[in-house]
Amino acid sequence: MILSGKWLKDFVNIEIDPKQFAHDLTMTGSKVEGYKIEGEEIKNVVVGKILSIEGHPDADKLLVCQMDVGKGAPVQIVTGATNLKAGDVVPVALHKSALPGGKEITRGKLRGIMSDGMLCSLSELGLAAGDFPYAIEDGIFVLEESCEMGENIQSAIGLDDIAIEFEITPNRPDCLSVIGLAREVAATYHLPFTLNRPQVKGSSGDINELLSVEVQSPLCQRYAAKVVKNVKIGPSPRWLRERLRASGVRPINNLVDITNYVMLEYGQPMHAFDLRYVEGGRITVRTAQKGERITTLDGIDRPLSEEMLVICDVKKPVAVAGVMGGEYSGIMGDTVTVVFESACFNGPSVRTTAKALGMRTESSGRFEKGLDPEACMQALLRACQLVEELEAGEVVDGAIDVGEWEHTPVTIDLEPEWINRFIGIDMPVEQMAAILTKLEFEVKDGKVVAPSFRADVRHKADLAEEIARFYGYDKIPETVVRGIANGRWTEEQKFERYVRETLVALGSYECLTYSFISPKYYDKVLLPADSPLRRSVVIANPLGEDTSIMRTLTIPSMLEVISRNYSNRNLSANLFEIGTEYHPVEGEQLPNEVKKLTIAAYGDGQDFYTVKGMVEALFTQIHLTGWRIEAVNDHPTFHPGRCGKLTADGEIMGYIGEVHPAVLENYGIGVRACVAYLDFETLFAKRGAEITYIPLPKFPAVTRDLALLCDDATPVAALEDAIREGCGNLLEKLDLFDVYRGQQIAEGKKSVAYSLTLRSGTNTLTDGEVDAKIEKALKALALVGASLRK
Repeated sequence: MILSGKWLKDFVNIEIDPKQFAHDLTMTGSKVEGYKIEGEEIKNVVVGKILSIEGHPDADKLLVCQMDVGKGAPVQIVTGATNLKAGDVVPVALHKSALPGGKEITRGKLRGIMSDGMLCSLSELGLAAGDFPYAIEDGIFVLEESCEMGENIQSAIGLDDIAIEFEITPNRPDCLSVIGLAREVAATYHLPFTLNRPQVKGSSGDINELLSVEVQSPLCQRYAAKVVKNVKIGPSPRWLRERLRASGVRPINNLVDITNYVMLEYGQPMHAFDLRYVEGGRITVRTAQKGERITTLDGIDRPLSEEMLVICDVKKPVAVAGVMGGEYSGIMGDTVTVVFESACFNGPSVRTTAKALGMRTESSGRFEKGLDPEACMQALLRACQLVEELEAGEVVDGAIDVGEWEHTPVTIDLEPEWINRFIGIDMPVEQMAAILTKLEFEVKDGKVVAPSFRADVRHKADLAEEIARFYGYDKIPETVVRGIANGRWTEEQKFERYVRETLVALGSYECLTYSFISPKYYDKVLLPADSPLRRSVVIANPLGEDTSIMRTLTIPSMLEVISRNYSNRNLSANLFEIGTEYHPVEGEQLPNEVKKLTIAAYGDGQDFYTVKGMVEALFTQIHLTGWRIEAVNDHPTFHPGRCGKLTADGEIMGYIGEVHPAVLENYGIGVRACVAYLDFETLFAKRGAEITYIPLPKFPAVTRDLALLCDDATPVAALEDAIREGCGNLLEKLDLFDVYRGQQIAEGKKSVAYSLTLRSGTNTLTDGEVDAKIEKALKALALVGASLRK
């Protein structure tokens, strides 16, 4: 909706600062999308009078004009226009002037003769022929307005309005009008709102002798009509053309302009019929009959369905109700008698009709939001009043007003205590009543009666919204919301989100699997028959056998995902899931729910060490320390000898290893696959504290390499524990850089090489201090069967 600043002043006496106006109206709920000052691109263009015209000495098609532009001495302009004569008043773009579109005009010579500017046409000023019907389109704009020489062209021709564009929400069709927005402006600035009821003098005659109307469908709530005879078609006065132009509507002629003007002013779409094309002088409002068609004003033949509401004469449809008139229903040059229609049609019906026909119009856009039937007659009278003011015809006495509608006023209890508590303010009831009264609500005896045009107000919360927006949303103090939980992430939820983000950053993809599985899954992962994990919660009404129990192990679900990816020829995959297991509790109705983190990988570049590295990186990110991995060979699902048990402080956190070949065969997986299976709650409990700052070391480090000989079955973790025990807190870093089996190493033995970095935080280490720590470490290594390699 575009609002003309000049038009607004008919209802509210206000001087508009566009920027502040846009902010203030937006803050009270009428969102301003932007504004445009008409003619702001035009600079240094004035009104000038042609004093004399002479031919150009060196160009037959050019004229040299001496112009009076109110500066004393005449100004010389060279032009090629042919529609000029001495005495004409025209727009003159002087030296260093600007026109719409970024065009700049400067002084220069044309074929040797100096021209101090340019004479302007309508299009060069950004205007169209409809804006000034007396002007020609392909020549210089010769003004017939009363103006002074040297006057800025904007004020001379009324090109100085402010057009403010509003974004109107669907629940406020009353604001799709100048009157509706003026009411909001008056309430925002606490100014009087003036609305004069239209008065029509009328003339001789009786409308009932010329026209009859019958409404046959409940989709038409109200249909009002008046007749105007002896119509005089012509251009509208300048003030009306200016307001339409500022509102984004092209002026056409006085009768059409009146219908558009009233639609913008009242928000009530109107249509004007040429009575001679309403056969039988009878209008019937009904739904279309099977097979009916209509040629609309845009010249397109359109099929009608039986759900569409149409306006008909005794033979045919003459308009699609609320959307567009028929081919011969409009105003023509020889129109003599006109029927003005003002109706209220069912909003959803108009919307579906416009969508089906592919012709959404200004009219349908208003009807589909639901209009106030009470406004029909006022808009109709306003149109007839304008007809009389513009001397465009004679209004026949009487009006037709038919339909079934009944406005039941909405009455709401005014509860100031509840409203204050709901908004979070402390406003006296008198101030609340003043705000509502300015919006034309009736406040009396603790009750509020909503006006008919405010169909969006139905409950006390709606009243609170009206009060809040005019109190000022920016003035409402911040308060804690009452009556609902203070929702926030728990520490465990934050941790879970962090684990997800870490694994995704490590290149893994999260998957989600069902918590209910088939009992056969336990056989596929080789779970022993006597395993307590086979005791599951049985679903009372399962979708089928494959989803008949709640899982006690997440590994089968993850292997199903791996199998599906492998079957679909995905060459590799790295997946994880934080899933829930359901373990029955003796004597309890509900099972114990345990969260597990499962990581799985297969394919190129995905092996045991990939998964192990991901687990180690995760432990580093959550600052988990003191963990270790121990080889195990008795887990039924994992490959014996290629499986490890993860512990921390003696507590089992889970397992990591290569999946047993028999399990892979059961799932149809033809490559090696590795799985890490961790208890999520243990990870959460064992997570470390936040990182603390450690300053850069002041003293140098000492590095030593140890090549150790030990049994092939000795775990590397045991060697590392011994080294750490011997070196104590001086050991800063321990790196394994070589494991060797082969020549020069006895059978059943292996050589393991480490690089040690030692550093003290208080002094520079001496060789003696380092040797003592190394000796202590070698003694600890000897206890696990390791010695220095000779």
